[in-house]
Amino acid sequence: MTTAEHPTARPALAPLRRARELFLLGRQLPDGIPEDVVAAWRRARFLGVRHDVPGPAADAPIPLRAPRSPLLDAARPVLERIAPVLGTGQTSLILTDERLRVLWTSGRGPGECCADLSERAVGHNSAALALHTHRRAEVHGPEHFLDLWQDVSAVSVPVRAPETGQPLGTVTVATGLCGDRGPHPGAPLAEAAAGAVETELLARSRAAERVLLDAYLRAAGEQDRAVVGLDGRNRFVSRAAERLLPPEGLEALEREAVALLREAGGDGRPPERGSDAVGRSSGRGGEGVEPTGQRSERVEPTGQRSDTDDGSRRQGLDAAPPPSYRVRLPDGTGCTAFLTPVTHVGSVVGAVAVLEPTPPATPAPVARTEVRLAGRSVPWRHAVGRAVELARSPEPVLLVGERGTGKTSLALELVPDALAVDAAQCEAGDRIRELADGRPLLIRHAERLAASDTAALNTLLASHPGVPLLVTHTPGSPPGPCLQRLLDSLSARSVTLPALRERPEDLRELLTALTPRPAPGRPPLTWTLDALRALEQYPWPGNVTELAHVVRALAEHRRSTGPIRRTELPDPVREGPAPRPLSPMEIAERAAILDALHLHGGNKARTAAALGIGRATLYRKLRGYRA
Repeated sequence: MTTAEHPTARPALAPLRRARELFLLGRQLPDGIPEDVVAAWRRARFLGVRHDVPGPAADAPIPLRAPRSPLLDAARPVLERIAPVLGTGQTSLILTDERLRVLWTSGRGPGECCADLSERAVGHNSAALALHTHRRAEVHGPEHFLDLWQDVSAVSVPVRAPETGQPLGTVTVATGLCGDRGPHPGAPLAEAAAGAVETELLARSRAAERVLLDAYLRAAGEQDRAVVGLDGRNRFVSRAAERLLPPEGLEALEREAVALLREAGGDGRPPERGSDAVGRSSGRGGEGVEPTGQRSERVEPTGQRSDTDDGSRRQGLDAAPPPSYRVRLPDGTGCTAFLTPVTHVGSVVGAVAVLEPTPPATPAPVARTEVRLAGRSVPWRHAVGRAVELARSPEPVLLVGERGTGKTSLALELVPDALAVDAAQCEAGDRIRELADGRPLLIRHAERLAASDTAALNTLLASHPGVPLLVTHTPGSPPGPCLQRLLDSLSARSVTLPALRERPEDLRELLTALTPRPAPGRPPLTWTLDALRALEQYPWPGNVTELAHVVRALAEHRRSTGPIRRTELPDPVREGPAPRPLSPMEIAERAAILDALHLHGGNKARTAAALGIGRATLYRKLRGYRA
């Protein structure tokens, strides 16, 4: 765990408190209010969060129905040892998972919370900020959106996976309101708790690897059986499986296995119909959106007994054998896999797949709402699954997200025959009138709609609420009353697409999808590990669109041989994100300085002359970006 970057000095709380009151009244805010705080308030209002949510009764326990998870299993003994340190004072200790669901809480301080700490549920808070920035975060008093937390200061630290470093959740310490200066007094406790949980996770992961290996060896036996053991990090593949399953089939099997095991939960039981775990919509008989565009069947074979049952029963971990899942792999692999979860200390730690050859099958017709966009991260699959579910009925759908997140691409995947109109380029009046006739319409950039077109849409939706309409909206400046009415009418059927910085695990798959086909006689575009790390660490303010521009430019100007190196990346990507949050003006200024430095070979004197500033000014600005 590394959270070396400490929060910058926070602004005085009294002006923030007054600014929040003015914001809730819809009045002009004074100068000097941090833009990130105001943006957080705006997000909460856009998401429909009520600021006056009532708190729990003083004598009522906090109702938590936390999902079973390996994080909770590892963290519970650690947090229960730490909890007595809190005493009976005004301090709370809270654990959340990667979806900001509260898994565990202790203390009766001001940090009493809901079961969900996502911004969609409660607005701005330290847990959501820490999970977003991947480092320690503090939120104090009026920085919160809820009235309930105006006298609360909270500090949160992300808990990272020991193998990948990806956040698995957060540990939060909440106290009464702290002063205007200095770090949160609970920061050392939060850091220590998160570090102890990560140590416990590492110890359990090593034991789980041994359990998975034992289950794989039992399933393989002495016969030459086609067996694969995997957990998302490790693979055990028998020789028969290597002959039967091609590499692309093995990749698809691993993706499907990890997704199914996450859906199964901590006890290895199959998800109930209608559940929406891990962004997979299974309300239609268990069918879901797959990363490979394929569908999988999941059944519990009648009368079948798993080869991993004996080991689990010997350990006394399961009273009944775990179910098996039949997975139909992508066309061309020529086999079917039967996945059996492997449990350890009550949690699913991996799966053993037994492969069976199958005769070639005729490809099933592609459903109208099947989506083949790159990405298999939890936020992306959750958004796509929600969009697919909404698109099954011919009613309006609103796709919300930052510029370049793929709203238009997803809309065209959902309704390929939709007529697209860009409100930023032309008026949509004639096309809107055709909606009543049943012709699907996609309106891009709803924030740029003319007032007359917005009024026409509001009138049409009031009389025909079931028209086949898709709308994309990029949040920015506050919408006018007419547009706000349109967004409110579509909010019940809206999907928010995650920014690329919120799904960095999708970047390598996106690189493959965005890389143009090489010219005849030229090798395909590849990347060094250092270049991939730089691409994954860059925040991508322009999201997938910016990534596509960078990949296209590198493909056009690449060297004849060898992979793309970090030194060939654009300056902002190569240098990485700034160590502190920058304003839009500072971001543009930093990019201009980096471009000039690159153009002049790093010579600061020539760079300052080219920019028309003094060398002292250039040095000061560079030091400011590193502060």
